[in-house]
Amino acid sequence: MAKSSLRNDINVTPIPSWLKKPIGKASELSTVQKIIKTRNIHTICEEGRCPNRGECYSKKTATFLLMGQTCTRSCAFCQVDKGHAPMALDPDEPQKVAESVKLLGLTYVVLTSVARDDLEDGGSQWFVKTMRAIRTLNPHTDIEILTPDFWGGKGGQKSQKERIRTVVGAKPACYNHNLETVQRLQGPVRRGAKYERSLDVLRWVKEIDPTIPTKSGLMLGHGETETEIITTLKDLRRVKCDRLTLGQYMRPSLAHLPVQKYWTPEEFENLGEIARSLGFSHVRSGPLVRSSYHAGEA
Repeated sequence: MAKSSLRNDINVTPIPSWLKKPIGKASELSTVQKIIKTRNIHTICEEGRCPNRGECYSKKTATFLLMGQTCTRSCAFCQVDKGHAPMALDPDEPQKVAESVKLLGLTYVVLTSVARDDLEDGGSQWFVKTMRAIRTLNPHTDIEILTPDFWGGKGGQKSQKERIRTVVGAKPACYNHNLETVQRLQGPVRRGAKYERSLDVLRWVKEIDPTIPTKSGLMLGHGETETEIITTLKDLRRVKCDRLTLGQYMRPSLAHLPVQKYWTPEEFENLGEIARSLGFSHVRSGPLVRSSYHAGEA
């Protein structure tokens, strides 16, 4: 019954025209793809088949996915592979990423990762190692980070905060951690994550270093209401989150959560105006907006 329900959802919910976008110049895509494949590294742009990757590559930005392709969480919206036995860390990955940044001439880089609850520090030191490697070869490249919550491993909340302190100490240009959805829908959408825990991440960054801009994002279309979205935006501002992205959830496969609603461009524009009125310093709100979309412009 479940499978039939999912298929019916696909049949009666066609993708609207505003979500259809040219992928970009083949030459720009192939250049990036060749460099990352020959070094056996990953970008979330490719792993997530981001609709904006051609545009971002042409603007000299990219988002690298650290610590392998297998995530220890099982979020119901995400296309990244999931499993309890992720691959061993590649000791050369930080250098490979740094070399790729140099070859591509990137002026703004976003580093993200799968969740690595199997690692004692959740991968926090790996972010720092990669940032150092990039800066050694690319001293003028700005680095934004999009991290998991670093809850995995031992030590609970105290260790979580220390892992965040480790990454903040490396002075990223921006610290991003996504809430992804409203509080009511955290359970079915973000398995293994918690709403308040994610708010803590953003709050602690500001406590540790108030000079670092913080950022978060929501994917709309899981059944949230406008009132719930506004409440979430207020919660983000309560922890002094500076920047915001709002985009449309697009179902990667029948194994993922179905789309409950396609929000219109006009609705996104209205939500963006509400976010600005609440005090966010930089807002990107639109159906095709993703976490790193035009990140360097902030």
